[in-house]
Amino acid sequence: MSHVDQADRHIVLVVEDEAIIRLAAVDMIESAGFAVIDAADATAAMRLLEERSGIGVVFTDVDMPRGINGLELAACIKSRWPGIHVIITSGKVEAGQAQLPEDCVFFAKPYHEARVVDEVRKGLGRL
Repeated sequence: MSHVDQADRHIVLVVEDEAIIRLAAVDMIESAGFAVIDAADATAAMRLLEERSGIGVVFTDVDMPRGINGLELAACIKSRWPGIHVIITSGKVEAGQAQLPEDCVFFAKPYHEARVVDEVRKGLGRL
């Protein structure tokens, strides 16, 4: 991947297999004024990351069907696209139980929307 300046990274990618939760997360982030795209699983997320420039933050659930889980997705992102900020969430895994890749942030579900939005702002360099 070619070098992309952090200022060019303005899109948030939401990765969540449960459609209603994914739509709620997209709405939450869009309502805060950010551009959002979404994926139903890690495979679709990887395809979007490979095809699109401009993704600066990935907000992913841990538990997903088909393919890799959210923690594995986060590790892959940090390896291939280290400039992307990764926010991980789960209703089943506690932060202490999760082996988070370096420089990732964890929020347990149900998460506080304002805290997630603040972390998105931080990840996009808008704080």
